[in-house]
Amino acid sequence: MNRYELIAPCHFGLESVLKREITDLGYDVTLVEDGRVTFLGDEEAVCRANIGLRSAERILIKVGSFRAETFEELFQGTKELPWENFIPADGKFWVTKAASVRSKLFSPSDIQSIMKKAMVERLKKVYHVEWFEESGQSFPIRVFLLKDQVTAALDTTGESLHKRGYRKLTAKAPIAENLGAALIMLTPWKGDRILMDPFCGSGTIPIEAALMAAHMAPGMNRSFTAMEWNHLIGKEYWKDAVEEAREEVIPCPDTDIQGYDIDEEMVNISRENARLAGVEHLIHFQKRDVGKLSHSKKYGFIITNPPYGERIEDKNNLPALYATIGERYRALDDWSLYLITSYEKAQEALGMKAAKNRKIYNGMMKTYFYQFPGPKPPKRKEPFGERESR
Repeated sequence: MNRYELIAPCHFGLESVLKREITDLGYDVTLVEDGRVTFLGDEEAVCRANIGLRSAERILIKVGSFRAETFEELFQGTKELPWENFIPADGKFWVTKAASVRSKLFSPSDIQSIMKKAMVERLKKVYHVEWFEESGQSFPIRVFLLKDQVTAALDTTGESLHKRGYRKLTAKAPIAENLGAALIMLTPWKGDRILMDPFCGSGTIPIEAALMAAHMAPGMNRSFTAMEWNHLIGKEYWKDAVEEAREEVIPCPDTDIQGYDIDEEMVNISRENARLAGVEHLIHFQKRDVGKLSHSKKYGFIITNPPYGERIEDKNNLPALYATIGERYRALDDWSLYLITSYEKAQEALGMKAAKNRKIYNGMMKTYFYQFPGPKPPKRKEPFGERESR
């Protein structure tokens, strides 16, 4: 087996969540940076990480790194990297994305063009050809420049890992699947506790919770770019990783997950997305206004992504909406509330101060994850397990 440095990008602010996930998979984390976690792994790790990580954006194989302050240094540094160890003579290769932070080289298009030329020059000498037809498998490359340090990596994932394969229909302002999963993992919620999302939209948070309760790996039912790299990662590794994931599934966990929305169309979309994810039997979706939010049981969780102005037309409604959220939450008995928003006056409108809040970047939008943890329930005598029947 080969030993790789693997890089997993994530949303800014969620690095600790991703680090814990990688550690739980059994791999050694070597570096945590803003929006990225680096760890060591082999071919098996590439497959298991793509299939099993819930909060990552993608899995990259690091080709190398070097310092470059000029385009000539970028060209020469790229040319020195061992591209032939990864890309065959008929491979289709290109720099799909270049990101630059606090570096002298900052033009993505120029960085992409120069690196492509340097790669071609090296591979021409290695393969003794003057022209590459690039008729074979795809090898997309991602490049990060941070303080003039260039890191080049192969993208094993293809479509971002937030594309689980279940969300064919979306709301106007959907939350990404990997962000929704990470928010849940930032809370103490487990599958045997009630979870309610009163602004479920297309159903992301309830569906991600149901996948967790059922121990269903998020990438179990999708494909990845590196599945075609048979010279690097044999098909048996992918097969074994999928089989491992399927063996972990609990088909009918004893769980109580609820998703509500004021829009009937969104409720129907949520149900369809849950069906596509294979968890429709684990979630109760219903049309309901947040003003009617209630539950007779104790110790539940509200985890939600309410409207916060940037993506709805009328910002004037926000104070009243958040006041209603606060009122309905306080009417519940010993519940916890976890809420992500960019609305700056959220705590004031809710009428309470969060015990914690975490800054998270949802794309380029700065948001805060406000946390209002409630008391823990008494210890249960029966462990959380599988229902005999439903």
